Amino acid sequence: MSQYRLDKYLAEAGLGTRTQVKACIRKGEVIVNGVPIRRPEQKVDSGTDEVVCRGEVVCLSDFEYYLLNKPAGCVSAVTDPVSPTVLSYIDSRRTGLFPVGRLDKDTEGLLLITNDGALAHHLLSPKHHVDKTYYAITEGIVTEADVAAFAEGLHIGAEDLMTAMPARLTILNTEGSRSYINVTIQEGKFHQVKRMFQAVGKEVIYLKRISFGPLRLPDSLKPGQYRVLTDEEITLLKTGRIDPDGPVPE
Repeated sequence: MSQYRLDKYLAEAGLGTRTQVKACIRKGEVIVNGVPIRRPEQKVDSGTDEVVCRGEVVCLSDFEYYLLNKPAGCVSAVTDPVSPTVLSYIDSRRTGLFPVGRLDKDTEGLLLITNDGALAHHLLSPKHHVDKTYYAITEGIVTEADVAAFAEGLHIGAEDLMTAMPARLTILNTEGSRSYINVTIQEGKFHQVKRMFQAVGKEVIYLKRISFGPLRLPDSLKPGQYRVLTDEEITLLKTGRIDPDGPVPE
């Protein structure tokens, strides 16, 4: 539960711009706990106060949670001076939304968007070992020796100064000079998946994240589309009941 200025509460609930909702308030069209309120700066509590605007009850949750199928060509940032950001795909008036972690500009797939900073910190903390699974196509045949190397951990930095933790690599198929694989990591180092394959002499030519903790990317969600997380998914994310050996979609 959080306190908001009344005009901010109404604006974030999607009833208009701050200027528009202030006009509604001053006209006496907003009632809080049965009392008409004409002051935009009036404080309201999102969990206990009943807010009615033009006869309709207005509800605003403290946090929003979205699962976006990030398309290639946009950046995992709140703002960017050149490229579209992942937030440009989310239809919300809520301020403070941000992507949890990042996907490279040319990488597609599952990205969590929220304004819940505590949850984001929990999910991104290395000590919590949250699985992130990617589907990739590589130029160069992935071998069982590569699977073993990933399981041991790889040096991916200059002069072996940076090491990637052990990862689960699954070979799905091989056609010609290319391999189709799933790989599960528990970190988020810069270009990590691409650099891990570079370390074993392969090049990633396509990369898509298909799972993040308990979240799975739905087949029905096309690039650029998103949906609101279910209450069950939010609970799973918050409680940390994440099965690292659970099924991974292929």
